[in-house]
Amino acid sequence: MDHVIVIAEAGVNHNADPEMARRMVVAAKEAGADFVKFQTAVPELVISSVAPKAEYQKEQTGDGESQLDMCRKLHFPIEFYRELKDYCREVGIGFMSTPFDLVSLRFLIELGTDYIKIPSGEITNLPFLREVAKSRIPTILSTGMSTLGEVERAVCVLADYPAPGEGVKRDEIIVLHCNTQYPTPFGDVNLLAMPAMGKALGLRYGYSDHTPGTEVPVAAVALGACVVEKHFTLDRSLPGPDHKASLVPDELRRMVTEIRHIEAVLGSPEKRVSPSERANIEVARKSLVAARDIRQGELLSYENIAVKRPGNGISPWEIDSVVGTRAKRDFPYDTLIEL
Repeated sequence: MDHVIVIAEAGVNHNADPEMARRMVVAAKEAGADFVKFQTAVPELVISSVAPKAEYQKEQTGDGESQLDMCRKLHFPIEFYRELKDYCREVGIGFMSTPFDLVSLRFLIELGTDYIKIPSGEITNLPFLREVAKSRIPTILSTGMSTLGEVERAVCVLADYPAPGEGVKRDEIIVLHCNTQYPTPFGDVNLLAMPAMGKALGLRYGYSDHTPGTEVPVAAVALGACVVEKHFTLDRSLPGPDHKASLVPDELRRMVTEIRHIEAVLGSPEKRVSPSERANIEVARKSLVAARDIRQGELLSYENIAVKRPGNGISPWEIDSVVGTRAKRDFPYDTLIEL
């Protein structure tokens, strides 16, 4: 990776409308994202008939239906993702989708994908993690609702199943710091846990964001995130559980631009003079000049030397070695001192 990977999370914000999904692919491409990501699931394999909705889902879609019934209305048949992947290739953007069950996972592995994205809710799903490990496909692991110990346990399965070192290569596992509340209160983001987690596990890290706005994912990049994921929608007023906590296309485009700017400004740990500012040294720094007219042979002193711009003469850093010497010639007021 030569730059931060930006994943535009379409999720289920297409509301199971194929044309809307295609429009989201184009919008993600136009915003400058590297990937557009969907969610692939067979609802009956993911959600039991008695599973309640999350509170944020109730707030956005009401409490008159089960979580299962809601998700049945939001997901495409899995074969449609084959068409979506082809459309992404045609548009020129990477395709990703998050699987939520083994059937969907196996389908995406067979379909071919640059990364397997594991959602936060599957971090304790041992059969699911083992299936990902066997695929040996580079993996992005979301870690919402998890402790560091749970993340480490999942990473060990991914890297060491079916035998030590036979799973996903550790340098191809990326852990995403995440909070699964939509929207996430700013006080619950705990962004410093992200680089700490990466350091503790010896893995690359990133951030999956559910806060309002764009400043938190941009801050994550400043803290070293190599992947940023953010939900977007074509219209926040659309019905569905995730639209209101998502960016619209113009905001997504702005976030990508801000991330690219932060990438550019981070530079390297070396403190050096940049090419753009080198010419300013002469303008902004100072030199030793005559504080009054000085005659040839006169003793140079703190009283007859001043420190003024420009910086193309003797540096004031050298003043102690200049004081006490004799003027080699006449120095009119405000002219540079020479030795």
